[in-house]
Amino acid sequence: MPDYKAMYYSLAAQVADAIELLIRAQQNGEESVLGEASPVVTLYPAENSKDTDQKEKTES
Repeated sequence: MPDYKAMYYSLAAQVADAIELLIRAQQNGEESVLGEASPVVTLYPAENSKDTDQKEKTES
């Protein structure tokens, strides 16, 4: 009969390793983005998006 306890502990250890790997990858990604001189995305306020949509429809 297989040793289910050993199999369970082995699986749990490998899952913990995978989680640690994912956390490190996320942290590295966050650090690289925070280390950039300029922001990745620049957001500007919308200028009455409803009016813009209506103008585009009437111009077409």
